[in-house]
Amino acid sequence: MITGFGVQFLRTIFSLYKQYGMSPGVISRFRDEILSYYRENGRTLPWRETGDPYAVLVSEFMLQQTQVSRVLEKYSVFLALFPDVTSLARAPLQEVLRAWQGLGYNRRAIALQRTAREVVETYHGVLPSDPAVLCTLPGIGPYTAGAVAAIAFNRPAVFLDTNIRTVFHYFFFPEDETVTDRDIISLVELTLDRDNPREWYYALFDYGAMLKRERKEPAGILRRGQGAFHGSDRQVRGQVIRLLLESGPLSEEGIFARLGGDEDRVKRILAQLAAEGFITCEGDIVGIREN
Repeated sequence: MITGFGVQFLRTIFSLYKQYGMSPGVISRFRDEILSYYRENGRTLPWRETGDPYAVLVSEFMLQQTQVSRVLEKYSVFLALFPDVTSLARAPLQEVLRAWQGLGYNRRAIALQRTAREVVETYHGVLPSDPAVLCTLPGIGPYTAGAVAAIAFNRPAVFLDTNIRTVFHYFFFPEDETVTDRDIISLVELTLDRDNPREWYYALFDYGAMLKRERKEPAGILRRGQGAFHGSDRQVRGQVIRLLLESGPLSEEGIFARLGGDEDRVKRILAQLAAEGFITCEGDIVGIREN
């Protein structure tokens, strides 16, 4: 349930914002609403219960384009297998991919392991806290860098995700059909609680998730979604990885026989997976890359 005064409260904040801009009074009212909701209804999630930056890093990689419910099924199991950055860096790729099954987007697992290796080799096993440095690591873009900096290290980094976009669209752009990141990011920076950015972002995440449940997401929010999964190359890629993990190395003919479909398409996907470092192809035999 939306707190404050519901729609009237929204109109009050929007009216004040239109009249005075992002004034201290508007910021205070906005923060009070978001934090009040969080302190009464905030989600309890395992990656919010840890002070280990590595565990936060794992959660952020898993949460990229994946629902929280699916991550909850895998997060603790993955950390039990790879409890620290060194164990992940040294693990065989097959074990990492096997632990990742069910989360989709397998390239994230390779990027996470490559990041772990770079942290071990370059930063002596200590995850950097600077968003600019984090952005140089494999698979880490501005969002993940900002989220890790804010959540793992409580640094006042500025970043956006879909839940944050939803919150700012709801309060400050309710009349706009289209809203860009440029429209929103300056407001995120102005309203950021620099004394406790970790809790503030948790509150924004949860308020945005609530809005998505209770309201239709405004059409103007820029979505980062994917196309249909069924029948897509992404589905076939996942099927190939799963098949090789379950069966071990197979000939191309064996893969075609088990997957069916267009052989030329499967050959193209095998070539992509090899180029990305997932698999090796020795003659006609295809297998998961060993290291």
